[in-house]
Amino acid sequence: MIVVTGAAGFIGSAFVAKLNEEGVTDILVVDELNTERFERNLANKSYCTSIDKQAFIEQIRTDTAPSSISAIIHLGACSSTTEKNVTFLNENNLEYSKDIIAYCTKKNIRCIYASSAATYGDGTHGYSDDERSLEIHKPLNLYGDSKHQCDLWARDTGALNHVAGLKFFNVYGPNEYYKGDMASVAWKAFNTITETGEFKLFRSHRDDYADGEQKRDFVYVKDCCEVMWWLLHNLDVNGIFNVGSGKARSWNDLLGAVFEAMNRKSAITYIDMPESLRNQYQYFTEAPMQKLRDAGYSRPLYSLEDGIRDYVQNHLAQEDRHW
Repeated sequence: MIVVTGAAGFIGSAFVAKLNEEGVTDILVVDELNTERFERNLANKSYCTSIDKQAFIEQIRTDTAPSSISAIIHLGACSSTTEKNVTFLNENNLEYSKDIIAYCTKKNIRCIYASSAATYGDGTHGYSDDERSLEIHKPLNLYGDSKHQCDLWARDTGALNHVAGLKFFNVYGPNEYYKGDMASVAWKAFNTITETGEFKLFRSHRDDYADGEQKRDFVYVKDCCEVMWWLLHNLDVNGIFNVGSGKARSWNDLLGAVFEAMNRKSAITYIDMPESLRNQYQYFTEAPMQKLRDAGYSRPLYSLEDGIRDYVQNHLAQEDRHW
């Protein structure tokens, strides 16, 4: 049995869809039950049973979890970059993750857990996924720090020799509708363009970047799922790995791809960035993917244009937007 925590979330529900596509239905889904997100994102998925996230971690901590578990894909966490409750993040993101990783290591169960590119902070020291130099990075928010502390703990205890931690970059794709302000710009753009025919981007406040030319590494959620599926079957591949497209693209590129996929004429206006964001705004992120490639992952990644086209035309433009 494969456990997916955060199974009703964005990446979690997408991975359950991937498992189903591969014929896997012996899945234990873990999340907050009886929520709209749970009902919508898992409505068309096949799995054997579900359990509340707190009940599951109690099973892990008391060693009463089902003996049939062969892998835990740990994707559940608070991903809000504006969350200020340190106690909540410490318990929900850090301690929860540490207990799952320790349990899997002890029981020799495959464990893949979600870290985040937010651990790299402003990118001053680059985006290398070499775990030997993790401590040089300084996250810009408490969410990023909770993920960073987990990575450091996993490395320093030796757990990284047995598990795979994934630093997801700017993920977009189906099933993210519930995330509000944390949803991708691709999702926001489709809905705003549908309503108004245009979209607003933040103006650049640095001389070395033109308006809309700030760059991110946008990665399609289906690529994230392919990486996790591959890791599920390559048990000797462990450590920290970046998961991105490997190529930074501008916000203008992203919006251009959305307009094109919608068969609309591009209409972008630029607005001032709020003062509160300027000191922590990232102007460039890019995921070096060589470590994952060197480990043996050879599947081609979606280009930004192809990923946006699939997302818009096969999901957002459809009556059922889910995957």
